[in-house]
Amino acid sequence: MRVRKLLFYCVLAVIVGFGASCSKYRKIEKSEDWRVKYEAAQNYYEKEDYYHSALLFEQIRPVVRGLPEGEKVEFLLAYCQYYERTYLLASAQFKSFYETYGRSAQSEEAHFMYAYSLYMSAPDYNLDQTSGIEAMAAMQTFINQFPGSEFVEKGTKVIEESQQKLERKNFENAKLYLKIKRYKAAVIAFDSFRESFPDSHYLEEVAFLKVEAQYRLATQSLPSLQKERYSTVIEFYTELIDNYPQSQFLKEAEKYYSESITKVNQYKINNS
Repeated sequence: MRVRKLLFYCVLAVIVGFGASCSKYRKIEKSEDWRVKYEAAQNYYEKEDYYHSALLFEQIRPVVRGLPEGEKVEFLLAYCQYYERTYLLASAQFKSFYETYGRSAQSEEAHFMYAYSLYMSAPDYNLDQTSGIEAMAAMQTFINQFPGSEFVEKGTKVIEESQQKLERKNFENAKLYLKIKRYKAAVIAFDSFRESFPDSHYLEEVAFLKVEAQYRLATQSLPSLQKERYSTVIEFYTELIDNYPQSQFLKEAEKYYSESITKVNQYKINNS
């Protein structure tokens, strides 16, 4: 019984407190003095209530534009949007800030946060990576422009992580062709991946999957095309063992190689 009463009073206190908070905000919102809203927005920001802070900053933006307070409003509004996880809005706001206040002490940070917000907006590797690509380009521009910045190390990590996501997406896309039995397209995709990501840690597996894709392509080909395509399996296998003599995929690759050797020899015997 005591526990229920305690719970009741706790809930009541929360409701009363919430109502008082809403009432206070409504009073500030209706004020015709922008300075009241400006001070309140900063207080909300300091309390990490970025939602109400942003609402008030948005209301007074047109009024303070051109005033000394305008710069701070624009900068803090961008951070409100960032902390509210509306990253694309934040990136646009940070960009607008450094384009408008290029001589500001916060201009460098805004440049960085523009790129970082784009990075934060990028989805998982299996989804569209347009934001990630834009983030890499923007962050590289930032590093080139501010090579001595305190944000360079973090920016470099952003580029690396964005590159890894893009790399994995392309790798998985290439593997998908193999999975759906589009073997010729898979071989082309694996070659394209190798050209696009010459330092990838997936290259060993790509070399093996290329052998498998070519072998499966050969098995499904017209008889007139099989000898040439089995011969290409042998070439791809040779590339694999030349580049990765201790590859973890050698045992499985040898099966495709041996069967391709047998097929090629049969064609030679039949045509002799």
